Amino acid sequence: MPAARTVTPDGDVILLVSGESAAARAAAYAQDDDLTAVIEITDVAPVSVPHRIRGRAWLAGWLTPVRGADRAACAALLAERRPVGELPRPADARWRLLRLEVGEISVDDLWGAEHVDPEDLAAAEPDPMVAHETELLQHLHAAHGDRIGELCGLLGPREADGLTAVPLALDRLGLRIRFSGDPAGSFDARFDFPEPVADICGLRRAMHTLFAAAGR
Repeated sequence: MPAARTVTPDGDVILLVSGESAAARAAAYAQDDDLTAVIEITDVAPVSVPHRIRGRAWLAGWLTPVRGADRAACAALLAERRPVGELPRPADARWRLLRLEVGEISVDDLWGAEHVDPEDLAAAEPDPMVAHETELLQHLHAAHGDRIGELCGLLGPREADGLTAVPLALDRLGLRIRFSGDPAGSFDARFDFPEPVADICGLRRAMHTLFAAAGR
């Protein structure tokens, strides 16, 4: 497991790993396309729901050490994602920076299974909710579970009695809820926001709009 990872503007994945790891040892002398590797990423819901795995992604490509002047730039990219105090120092001899040049991406998640063009990964911007999603989902579940359950009223004619609603995923475009207790089994419902949200204030307004619509 890397201590940290990030994606460069070119779509390469930068990994900070222990110098004693198998990946570091294998990549120590790798050049260009010498060493192929696959990263598997598992996305687990931060709340307790049936079937907590929300998705998996596989990034396949060529692994090489980050050398020379690139080390400082890659270390700076990693620090943007985490406070520097939380990261091992890449200059520490016990740690290595590795680069995965991505050639193929597969995703299997709540939206289905598909291949992703590496150029799309390079062009993608992080969702503004990604840094807050865990805390927000846990807060919605713990403090506003009754309001979350009311969203079932937006699904049309459906018996809501006995259903348990748990917020499963949140992004700038909407909220996904997992309902369980239905005779036919658990099911997910996606509630889109009126417009994409850019920050917590925008999210608060969007959630109020959803709750107001469910209460009508």
